[in-house]
Amino acid sequence: MASSDIQTEMSEVYRSVWRWHFYAGVLVAPFLMLMALTGALYLFKGEIDGVAYASLSRVEARATSVSPDRWVAAAEAHTGGEVTEIRLPNRPDEAARLGVTQSDGERRTVFVDPQDGRVTGVTGYGGVMETVKRLHSLALVGPWANYLIEIVAGWAIILVATGLFLWWPRGRGLAVLAPKASSPRRRPFWRDLHAVAGFYAAAVVAFLVVTGMPWSAFWGDQFLGYVKAQGLGRPAPPAAEQAFAHAEHGDAPAGVGWTMEGMVMPGHETGSRNLAAVVAAADRAGLQKPYIVSIPATEGTAVTAASEVEQVEDTRILYIDGVTGRVRADIGYAAFGRGAKAFEWGIAVHQGTQYGWLNRYLMLGGCIAIWVLSISGIVMWWKRRPPKLYARRIGAPIAPPGVRARAAVLGIVLPLAILYPMTGLSLVVALLVDRLAQALVQTGRVRGRHVS
Repeated sequence: MASSDIQTEMSEVYRSVWRWHFYAGVLVAPFLMLMALTGALYLFKGEIDGVAYASLSRVEARATSVSPDRWVAAAEAHTGGEVTEIRLPNRPDEAARLGVTQSDGERRTVFVDPQDGRVTGVTGYGGVMETVKRLHSLALVGPWANYLIEIVAGWAIILVATGLFLWWPRGRGLAVLAPKASSPRRRPFWRDLHAVAGFYAAAVVAFLVVTGMPWSAFWGDQFLGYVKAQGLGRPAPPAAEQAFAHAEHGDAPAGVGWTMEGMVMPGHETGSRNLAAVVAAADRAGLQKPYIVSIPATEGTAVTAASEVEQVEDTRILYIDGVTGRVRADIGYAAFGRGAKAFEWGIAVHQGTQYGWLNRYLMLGGCIAIWVLSISGIVMWWKRRPPKLYARRIGAPIAPPGVRARAAVLGIVLPLAILYPMTGLSLVVALLVDRLAQALVQTGRVRGRHVS
């Protein structure tokens, strides 16, 4: 094959990959920018929360405190709702936070002084960071948000893969490793900035995307089912206890992580619930504060107490009889299967807590890079856009006719489409739309020739 033919083939492959990189960016950039912004904020959850609610959470440190049952009574009297969870602070000058569900279904967070049971304030459930979390998970979009997350995540990986292909030197020595000295008014500056940011951030962005997959509706459920079936997930309960069960509506315990999500322990409990005995049992067991006590509405279900941890190795969940205070199960990270351990670790790194400040700022760098890539991509498109924009002419790279070009794109995209079925389904739709768009363009050209 002549060198000119090889160069033509490579040019067609490059253009084809570039076309799909362009469309992947158009499809997911707005979502990725939103998720990167909210993810960056969530990395500083403690600091933001501390500033936003300093006046409500700051109390006078004293040596004694009243019973947690008094906290519950005060919160329920103040709101008219029912307490479903309590967050016990790790500092004596910090208020306890009680999650309350009201009669209309709305949830609130009530701040209560542990020393005297006085209500110091009320906010929406989880406060400002709960809103950030719901934006990050796209939960505010609607009930189908978790499917959208999987589609966006899959296309984001396609963006990374096609971007690295476009950056690859291909016999030209090292490709751009630093922006060349040129004016921001010129497109080459933005092209170099885009390439450099993408090269350095590719691994972090891909990691963030992959470790966010456990929250997706289809792939996350399928993977969790596989992990459970292979004995690589959640541990079995103690031999003397009943098996874990899926929580009834509203009973899912808080703060237990991905592995034990929605798991409760039924049986044994009869009589009036004694939260003072539950908290005393958790403290005697040495449960690390802050921890969250989840109070099930279903009678006979154990109360769950789970530590808020930064390193996954410190994960610990207690299932406590709500009447007697007996610890029925003590679950730690060591009891998890290999699959569950891997995903809990991935989530902790994703949230920037596993390895301290270095972990946090590395994830922050990935979030910033997503914005740099998105903005530079928009600027590049704007600088090369057609003089007139309309439905069949938006400035996308022209689709080359070669079979090898299409095969190259499928070689990058198809494995990801198989791994993430919702992304694969969206890819089929994208291919149909692309074919339709090309047919419309061709029809327009033919009509133009007839008119002339």
